[in-house]
Amino acid sequence: MSFFGKLKNRLFKTSSKLDEGLDAIVEEGSDETPADDTPAPEAPIAAMQPMALPEETEPQGTQRPGLLGRLIGQPDSAEPRRVLDDDMLESLEELLIASDMGVDTALRVTSNIAEGRMGRRVSAREIKELLAEEIARVMESVARPLPIYPKKPQVVLVVGVNGSGKTTTIGKLASQFRAAGKSVVIAAGDTFRAAAVEQLQVWGERAGVPVLTAPEGSDPASLAFDAMGKAQAEGADLLMIDTAGRLQNRADLMEELAKIVRVIRKKDPDAPHNTLLVLDATTGQNALIQVEAFRQLADVSGLVMTKLDGTAKGGVLVALADKFGLPIHAIGVGEQIDDLAPFDPEEFAAALTGLEP
Repeated sequence: MSFFGKLKNRLFKTSSKLDEGLDAIVEEGSDETPADDTPAPEAPIAAMQPMALPEETEPQGTQRPGLLGRLIGQPDSAEPRRVLDDDMLESLEELLIASDMGVDTALRVTSNIAEGRMGRRVSAREIKELLAEEIARVMESVARPLPIYPKKPQVVLVVGVNGSGKTTTIGKLASQFRAAGKSVVIAAGDTFRAAAVEQLQVWGERAGVPVLTAPEGSDPASLAFDAMGKAQAEGADLLMIDTAGRLQNRADLMEELAKIVRVIRKKDPDAPHNTLLVLDATTGQNALIQVEAFRQLADVSGLVMTKLDGTAKGGVLVALADKFGLPIHAIGVGEQIDDLAPFDPEEFAAALTGLEP
């Protein structure tokens, strides 16, 4: 199955919420306005009397358009349609906010959808297509793969709170780079969590990538310095450094990250070349708080969003793109190696709204 197929299937919670919500919004007001898009004028009393119609003729406005009508775009009267008005926009805004798109982003998206379309009758399908178009437009500028530089080793510092999928993401990226012919070294810098070290070792064995470790509780900066020396000596293309994620104690974490950066810059003044922030989609709007915090703690250069398969909050990725404009390098929808892929805005928008790309 293609990654888009997985993405669409596994975003079912968000897609289902948007699908059902948009259908309900359109159906709710579909009978409130006549089909010709204009209010019916008040008719004279005589005109209100019933008129005989030929048996083979249906009342005007109820005939199905037929093949020719569909080809030239004549709306199918069987498809529920509703006038795009203030009430409909308000319902749409509430639905987008419920999918964790955030208030500001939801207002901006609905405003763009409404521009030049107020008063028109629209179907749920048309609204979904417009919504997907707006989401893709918001996210187009941030969809950028992790840049690969000719300098060796390229140092990738990976940050994020514990439980965000940081360790798994490092393993998957290392495995993918290795499969692409790049030599990789991993430094298990979260020395306070034995489970993180063991998990990286498992991924390292799978990918044939060396994983440097240190005793539990030892200095992560010292490990990073040793890993930098090993990567340089071996001519490795990439050095990926895991870090702790104890965000509740920002002062200690800030000092720890700053120390790691100081020691690796003794070997390369330009390191780290990338600082990736890994975010867990299931945290919803808390992801925005984490971005704010880690931008203060580290010079975050790009994002990776994990666990999109386990949430109805996929809209938070749109809010992140709209608010911060940071590159989104990859998204994850599962535990397998191919469940982490470069971010494609059109595929994501289609999957989020339940459409084909």
